[in-house]
Amino acid sequence: MRRARSLVTVVVLSAVGVLLLGACGTLRAGSGSGGAATPTEPERWQTFAPFRVTAARLADDRRTLSVDAEVPGGRKTCARNLKAVVTDTSDRTVWVQVTFSALTGGAPRADCRTTATATAKVRLPSPLGHRELAMDTHTAFTADGAHLPELRLCGNLGCHPAPTGCTPASYDQAVMALDVPNHTSRGEEHCDGKWLVFDVSSRMGPACPEDAGPGCEASLGDRWFFRAEKSGWKPIARGTKGGCADVHRIEPAFPSALCADLRPLQRSK
Repeated sequence: MRRARSLVTVVVLSAVGVLLLGACGTLRAGSGSGGAATPTEPERWQTFAPFRVTAARLADDRRTLSVDAEVPGGRKTCARNLKAVVTDTSDRTVWVQVTFSALTGGAPRADCRTTATATAKVRLPSPLGHRELAMDTHTAFTADGAHLPELRLCGNLGCHPAPTGCTPASYDQAVMALDVPNHTSRGEEHCDGKWLVFDVSSRMGPACPEDAGPGCEASLGDRWFFRAEKSGWKPIARGTKGGCADVHRIEPAFPSALCADLRPLQRSK
């Protein structure tokens, strides 16, 4: 009887040992190949800026601000604690920082690869008035010209683009109104404050170093004529002919003094 009991004890201990070894093997295993596994980084909450701020609104008191931001979507563990904080103010600008928290570490979550819109509120120290609301280096809003309570999202030239006039900033605004490729260069301007004409040149050749081969310097020249309006320079005509023929065919009032000496444009090679 004692011998049988000892045999049972040996069998039980052997089974426990197999289970323990199996458990240790599971902790060390990688992808099932038997190699050592890289320890998984523990999950923790970290603070991030949203992908972008898409809209901003002012309440009737002109101080309570609501901002919509694009964040990872899907569930609460993708993004939480969205908040907006006033970081600085000046006579011209109110700076607001928008942040949210998200889990880092662990396995990627498939449902967090989508985006969702979340809203945060903050009370400004004083009414926004005519100041700009700066969310980051690329996004700004203004109440000027806006349909309140929605604030107006400012463009690439700022919240108050340069008015029409014979200035480089005004010419840059005119180029923005054209349907031309990026990095289009602008030639000499002829301007009197109400009317404007200048040439633009767009690279058309292959992407290659200068003088690397035939066609590398090919570009397409075009000439644009503008009339000043409240919204900025409005394109009214285009062409490549010399003189005033292209614009006078559409707008006879364009001053000849600005176009009479214009030379025909040619495609460079």
